[in-house]
Amino acid sequence: MDLQFPTTRFLRADLAPTPPMGWNSFDSYGVYLHEKAALENLEAFAEKLLPRGYDIFVIDNGWFGEYRLKSGTLLPEETHAEEIRINEYGIVQPSKTYFPNGFGPLAKRARELGIRLGLHLMRGIPRKAVELNTPIQGTPYRASEIANQEDTCVWCHYNYGIDVSHPGAQPFYNSLAQQVADWGFEFIKADDIVPYPQEIEALAKAIDDCERPLTLSLSPGGKVLPEALTSYHRGQMLRVTKDIWDNQRGIDQCFDAWRKWNGKSEPGFWIDMDMIPFGQLQLMTPPEDGIGTEESAQKAALAGEGENRWCQLSDAQKETFITLRSMSRSPLMIGGDLPTLDQHSLELITHPEMIDCNQNSKAADLVYDEEDWEIWRTVSSVDETRGWLGIFNRRNQAREINADTIQLDLPKRTDFENIWSPDQETLSLKTAANGCHFLSYQIAVS
Repeated sequence: MDLQFPTTRFLRADLAPTPPMGWNSFDSYGVYLHEKAALENLEAFAEKLLPRGYDIFVIDNGWFGEYRLKSGTLLPEETHAEEIRINEYGIVQPSKTYFPNGFGPLAKRARELGIRLGLHLMRGIPRKAVELNTPIQGTPYRASEIANQEDTCVWCHYNYGIDVSHPGAQPFYNSLAQQVADWGFEFIKADDIVPYPQEIEALAKAIDDCERPLTLSLSPGGKVLPEALTSYHRGQMLRVTKDIWDNQRGIDQCFDAWRKWNGKSEPGFWIDMDMIPFGQLQLMTPPEDGIGTEESAQKAALAGEGENRWCQLSDAQKETFITLRSMSRSPLMIGGDLPTLDQHSLELITHPEMIDCNQNSKAADLVYDEEDWEIWRTVSSVDETRGWLGIFNRRNQAREINADTIQLDLPKRTDFENIWSPDQETLSLKTAANGCHFLSYQIAVS
């Protein structure tokens, strides 16, 4: 299906002129990120990623949960927090369990380092606020009046949807966005909202009214509505895939999304293929915590997929993964634990050519598609004599391709560099199973 955007759109190119780059806590900490881990990852972010242009540090779901903990640890004893923390106006607050000092220490350190903080929000209003019937700040209305109690999220039980036609709905979203801005955040990841364009509009309007600029990321990607594209343009990132993890299935889903959404990104609006699950994952779900049991499967429903492990992708699969992300211009949001990040993953996500392609290229073209080989080409947006090629082996077996037989429509006087395998001959490419070659090129100018 060819997705056609409307001619009149709302774009904030100033909020995301290029694909956003950052870190998100979900792949490594699920919904159980705590203050100590957040501060440690923030320091590692400043050391390893900030010098390469990454600048957004996102706290994902669960930060408001007053979890019961296993004795003597910070590990949760419950998958979903039975108790959450809200203020007198029904707005979620950082939990005493995992953020005993609030967000103040994290925000202070982020400012010192020059890092922008991001926060995950669930669509709607907390059920706890409805049960307590808290007032809507600055209005005569109450939580029970704006909540649609028939509208619930199937995978996260904390909130009800909001009846945006009610006069108290917009003030609630206004107070929520202002609270996030007042804490010092500059990025919101709004979840369970992509299928609900009216609530996207309400949250976006609330963000517009904040004094602090807030970048808006829309999730999840399982149900993207073509008729809602005008509303999606109120955000700067649009998830178009389900959660992507460290397996070939996730890579294949991203290839499918690339074909479907290629060319739809532009300054101020970026097609998002979810996080990059490199490094150590699921630190808060140790294997001895019930691997393969029903309890483990239930925890995975909200906390992520599987248990504590290192990324299960081969080196070749990781190269394919990051090359696809680079050439498709998907936002680069790292998911693994940063203090323990392995050297190969760090080299992939900080490689200057990979970042240059992601940040400074035009929409890619699929120039070759035969026998499970895909070759994508993109041109630099700042120098049309430069560009990149991605040669992808879509089979689960090692193969060789003779680049001389492929019509790439490039001048003969073109110099190539094999980014991941600089010592390999570029005209006869040995390619690992599910692997790729990422080539930069320079056309000689006479």
